[in-house]
Amino acid sequence: MPRLLWSFAIAAMPALLLAQQPTPAGPVTPEKIAAMEAAIAAAQSAGDNAWMLVSAALVLMMTGPGLALFYGGLVRKKNVLGTMMQSFILMAVITVLWGLFGYSLAFAEGSPFLGDLRYLFLNGVGSTPHPDYGATVPHQTYMIYQLMFAIITPGLIAGAFAERMKFNAMLLFMILWEIVVYFPMAHMVWGKGGFLNAFLGGTIPCLDFAGGTVVHITSGVSALVCAIYIGRRKGYQREPMKPHSLVISFIGACLLWVGWFGFNAGSAVAASSLATSAFVATHFAAATAALGWVIAEWIHNGKPSVLGGISGCVAGLVAITPASGFVKPMPAMLIGLAGGVGCFLMATWVKSKFSYDDSLDAFGVHGAGGTIGAILTGVFATSQVNDGLKVAGKVQPLGLVDGNAGQILNQLGGIAIAWVLAIAGTLVILKICDLVFGGVRVSSEDETTGLDLSMHGEEGYTFDS
Repeated sequence: MPRLLWSFAIAAMPALLLAQQPTPAGPVTPEKIAAMEAAIAAAQSAGDNAWMLVSAALVLMMTGPGLALFYGGLVRKKNVLGTMMQSFILMAVITVLWGLFGYSLAFAEGSPFLGDLRYLFLNGVGSTPHPDYGATVPHQTYMIYQLMFAIITPGLIAGAFAERMKFNAMLLFMILWEIVVYFPMAHMVWGKGGFLNAFLGGTIPCLDFAGGTVVHITSGVSALVCAIYIGRRKGYQREPMKPHSLVISFIGACLLWVGWFGFNAGSAVAASSLATSAFVATHFAAATAALGWVIAEWIHNGKPSVLGGISGCVAGLVAITPASGFVKPMPAMLIGLAGGVGCFLMATWVKSKFSYDDSLDAFGVHGAGGTIGAILTGVFATSQVNDGLKVAGKVQPLGLVDGNAGQILNQLGGIAIAWVLAIAGTLVILKICDLVFGGVRVSSEDETTGLDLSMHGEEGYTFDS
């Protein structure tokens, strides 16, 4: 029997071998090539779109729950709900503003300083890609991604006036601030034809990959103006004002670290190697900044604190934001270290010396960190990381690494414009809110009671908990 089976197997072998031979595909025609290219383009578009939608969700997570928890844990018990509400309400208010006319003012073509109204009510913002903003994703995807930046930016300012601003005044301030400061700055840096746009016709090519000037400098500087204008909290520097729950703030900081990958790597507007590079730079900068702040604090105070660690992490994320799509990992670590140590000094020594009450160090972290990062972007930016720096097929050297110190001057120009716009715009808006509401600050009695009860009629914590 075994010999018989072997005979059958040997006899069938040629037929089996013939059956495994591939069927001739026929000649390669232009139609087949076109179909293959279309399939590849469709797959790339689907992948890019999926990444951008995930990134948009990550950036929204940075506001709620990330920023809400981070800020909410740093205030006293009587103000926790009021502080969290400031982050939450902006998710609703700025979304409506953006859909009505905000996106158009920021990203439609217009003057070098502000877009026109061609996208009013999101007219013309649909599934067709915008070739200048995201050639492989729907225009609507790019719009919703940019909305998440517009939401979190004014939320950062709230850290400076925490525990002492009227809710109605805060709402009007944030709406006017978006119109006067954020929309023009976003258009100048990222909008087509914007004055500071490095790739789409700007007069001063300022490099800002994910919002060092647009988000952090404008919000941080505005935060300082608010803190000085509104004045210090009752009992500031005379009674303890310790965070009521560092556990909550710790969770918020970790959510911010994770969400920041959507913030920075998502700014590549594609699931590409550039997104990977920005992701890596972001993570390494956050790590070195956390260590830099903790070590500086350890030397200064004798103990490393949890608050120092999470503050340093956020400082590094802020500092790397403008540079994330332009620098290699080792320079990213240096930027993170500079951000961590520099922001530590701003939030401790400088704030103490000038005695302003930046409640949650919005200026110390975002204003200072954004400025440090924007300057160092000019130092370390290299076309070896971002091939978007190729103009007419020729690599244009940028930064000292590539031998062009002129980019630092461009960065300083962008920083100066962001500072001036934030200071002037914020002062005007605060004065308007003062006139409308008879003062932007809560009464002495309401401040003593706390914003939870006085502004919202609720308690986040009972006072005996």
